[in-house]
Amino acid sequence: MKIVITGAGGQLGQDIVNYCRVKDLDYCAANSSLLDITHAASVKQFLNSKSPDVIINCAAYNAVDLAEKEWERAYLVNGIGVKNLVLSANKLNAVLVHYSSDYVFDGQANRPYTIAHAPCPVNRYGESKLLGEMILRDLCDSYLLIRVSWVFGAGGDNFAKKILEWSKARKELTVVTDQIASPTYTSDLARATFDLLKMKSLGLYHITNSGHCSRFEWAQYVLKRIGWDGVLIPGKSQDFPSAARRPNFSVLDNFGTKVSLGYVLPHWKDATDRFLQEIAVVK
Repeated sequence: MKIVITGAGGQLGQDIVNYCRVKDLDYCAANSSLLDITHAASVKQFLNSKSPDVIINCAAYNAVDLAEKEWERAYLVNGIGVKNLVLSANKLNAVLVHYSSDYVFDGQANRPYTIAHAPCPVNRYGESKLLGEMILRDLCDSYLLIRVSWVFGAGGDNFAKKILEWSKARKELTVVTDQIASPTYTSDLARATFDLLKMKSLGLYHITNSGHCSRFEWAQYVLKRIGWDGVLIPGKSQDFPSAARRPNFSVLDNFGTKVSLGYVLPHWKDATDRFLQEIAVVK
């Protein structure tokens, strides 16, 4: 199996690359400087030269607030970029793996979102991710579409890292209690991705770590693990005005993934512990 990884320099891309390296898989890692997925001719030329069996797209525009202003850029990367990959994947008879987001939902549900729920994004970023989904599902011959939420890993910026950074300079932090989802550890996500590929389990999946929490609960857990002696204050989203609206409850139900994989991903607390060990914050 020959694999091309786009967006290989990003948070998820780095763990996909690490998995391939550890498992001694045949892969080519392409970061954004090597391959711009929004440039159709470049995508076609690059992928034709590699002739992959699997293309794993980790390239994405993830600036949620900035996307309200730069929505065309978000649509270009998260939508048109996916189309460029799809067209080449079809010609090469390759499987295209693409990652989407819980932000395709409006957050108004009273139970976790399943793959049967109709998307209804509340911001431009969510719209751009939905565009990528639509293009993939309408045009791609063979794909694996994985929705995730609150992604975190050692190789990039994320909420857990921000909490750690803020805690170094402050003795008082306010974190919202009304944004609830399931953290997704990139190391666990990489493993699940390749397990699905091994079983040729294509289509749409929700993959997150088990359980769910608020931003406040996650911050509380991280700060407790590092022994922070400050004060954590519960807040509301309205206390932090932002350009983009966030879904309040965007927990993803992973039932289809459990059926296909035969296992559930570890609890988000377990994943957080391993993440803190990986970045050498705790032993």
